[in-house]
Amino acid sequence: MRKPAARAAIGATLLAAGAACSAQAGGTGAAGPPRDGGALRLAVEREPECLDPHQSPTEAARLLTRPLVDSLVHQDARGGLHPWLAARWTISKDRRTYTFDLRQDVAFTDGERFDAAAVVANLDHVVAPATKSLLASSLIAAYDSSRAVGAHTVEVKLKTPDSGFLGALALPNLGMLAPRTLKGSPSALCAKIVGTGPYRSDAGLVPQKGIDYVRNPRYAWAPKSARHSGPARLDRIEVRTVPDGPSRLGALTSGQVDAVTDLSPLDVRRLKKTPGFTVRSRAYPGVNFSYWPNTAKGPLTDPNVRKALRAGIDWAQIVKNVYFGVNEPARGVLSSTTPGYLAPPAAAYAHDPAGAARLLDQAGWTGRDAAGYRTKDGKRLTLLHLWSDGSIADLAAQAQSAAKRLGIEIVERNVDGGTYVKRLLAGDYDLLDTSFSQPGPEVLRVMFGKANIPTAGRGVANNISRYDSPAAEAAFDRAMKAGDQATGFRVYGEVQRLVTDDAAVFPIYSPLSTLAGGERVKEVGFNADGTPDFYGAWLTS
Repeated sequence: MRKPAARAAIGATLLAAGAACSAQAGGTGAAGPPRDGGALRLAVEREPECLDPHQSPTEAARLLTRPLVDSLVHQDARGGLHPWLAARWTISKDRRTYTFDLRQDVAFTDGERFDAAAVVANLDHVVAPATKSLLASSLIAAYDSSRAVGAHTVEVKLKTPDSGFLGALALPNLGMLAPRTLKGSPSALCAKIVGTGPYRSDAGLVPQKGIDYVRNPRYAWAPKSARHSGPARLDRIEVRTVPDGPSRLGALTSGQVDAVTDLSPLDVRRLKKTPGFTVRSRAYPGVNFSYWPNTAKGPLTDPNVRKALRAGIDWAQIVKNVYFGVNEPARGVLSSTTPGYLAPPAAAYAHDPAGAARLLDQAGWTGRDAAGYRTKDGKRLTLLHLWSDGSIADLAAQAQSAAKRLGIEIVERNVDGGTYVKRLLAGDYDLLDTSFSQPGPEVLRVMFGKANIPTAGRGVANNISRYDSPAAEAAFDRAMKAGDQATGFRVYGEVQRLVTDDAAVFPIYSPLSTLAGGERVKEVGFNADGTPDFYGAWLTS
């Protein structure tokens, strides 16, 4: 999820040829063949509160975790699933039993062997209440049990069929950690993890500083679908946390670091025009950055009001104004890089202020007060938008201004994380905003499933629109029971149409994963979840 962990409950593949990327994609070119050695100095915007992928739901954790951990399954950018630590697998006829035959040449970087017992320990750790998983456990909600049926064969039982189970196993959140470390405290894992990946980190995550990686020289089990094999090319990666965007840009242009992530759209546009630098980018797969209406309480329980707000504001123009053409306006609830994405009809997200006015009239908001806002029964049409991330201030101000022209008052309230969570659990808001990156349409179940509505009893969860649709629940059930990926994608296409028809979300723009670097930085790719991939990266001399 794009937001800080307090707001969340929320396989590596190189950038595909068709992905958006400025200048070179890092090929050899005049630089010659790839070379081993060197240290990549990387500045990132934020660090996770917890490094353990089983606990943390954030993109920041996935970025810093992937160099350290491998997965049972590898997912490519198109959603294809391939062997990784699991050499092969079979699925029972009732689709509730998965049997994995594991590679026999894999070891954790602390020397512990990777085997069936390690897989059992990891899956049980993900779902253990003590782990307090904010995402990983929900990705395998159908998990029942697992057992080692041989030294390198593990049998996994599901409570119900789940067509997204293999895809979930491909995410860093379900990455394999050394079993000995799982016996320690959750706080210890938040600071340091040990995996089977191409790098190790001896000191782990140092708060407000970063993390250093050292190449794993024994690494020999990359997925065959990867573009590189054997040990990583870089000797080291030195990651520093630099929250301030201008400071990250200055560190790059002055040569203090070799690459940076998450520059502002304005800085991205400028850097693309600066000789000697390359900006690589890819839209995150998953749910676009959106406004999420409270469909269970307040004025936005009325579908006509929701549709009016969606149609009456020129969201695409706001995106152009705020993001300088770097971020693309959203075309549907999912980004176009998400496997299973279904392009919506153009009319669904067309700017239509006249149509919006008719919808508000139909909803009974026909009066006007002295300030020009619409009223019904003497009450002003007012919406409360809660947020705690200052980066959206410009977008929020422009949306607020556009809504006023419709006769809708949006009250902007920037609150601290604790207040945000309290009001989230109580449903005390009209609008929230977020995105959620995940490389598959199963993210729709995370964001719109009834079981994921946040409540005081359930805790922080992802269905922040509080959407409760029997039709969607039936579709989710059919998708989970789908016998193949194509069938599942078709069913999730129905869900995309349904939430669009119900105006259960207002998609605004597709968040970009960006990595800007100097000319020395070669062959950085993107993982299936959109985070930069440094496994095959190298530096010129």
